[in-house]
Amino acid sequence: MDICLFGSARDTVPEVYITKTEELGRAMARRGHGLVFGGGVRGMMGAAARGVHALGGRIVTVAPSFFQQPGVLVPYADEQIITPDMGSRKAAMVARAQAFIAAPGGVGTLDELFEAFTLISLEQHSAPIALYNVDGFFDGLLAFLQKAEREDFFLPGLLARLGVFSQPEPLLDWLEGK
Repeated sequence: MDICLFGSARDTVPEVYITKTEELGRAMARRGHGLVFGGGVRGMMGAAARGVHALGGRIVTVAPSFFQQPGVLVPYADEQIITPDMGSRKAAMVARAQAFIAAPGGVGTLDELFEAFTLISLEQHSAPIALYNVDGFFDGLLAFLQKAEREDFFLPGLLARLGVFSQPEPLLDWLEGK
């Protein structure tokens, strides 16, 4: 299956996030999954790509044209999709994915995560979606979502469709079982 990974493009984050996301990429490749992602060479994006690439997995980058600069995109993608803007990038990633993983990241990662989660909530996409909760990164977000669900800001049961895992193998088991 092609798994779309959302994640930070920053290398200045704590090393545990980089290491664990590269581990996730290796696990994806070992299990025959392809990576669809924003194409960045740094941060969680680059770590996942390095992990997949190290074991010969398939990599599809989806990037806006303004990312086409030296040192920004991974040079070893099997397929590169260039879009005119960030909105088109999200749409192209969603269209290519059979599953989604949000790794630790900032506002861009959250934007992509919530785009996919919104499409699932509106029944415009049925792919499974999971948080890679390395070192409790998403605990605060989960508390917010639980409060929103308790206070009826979205449909009951929607949050149950979001998998939360801190290790690659259980995360991939869950995606594969959906």
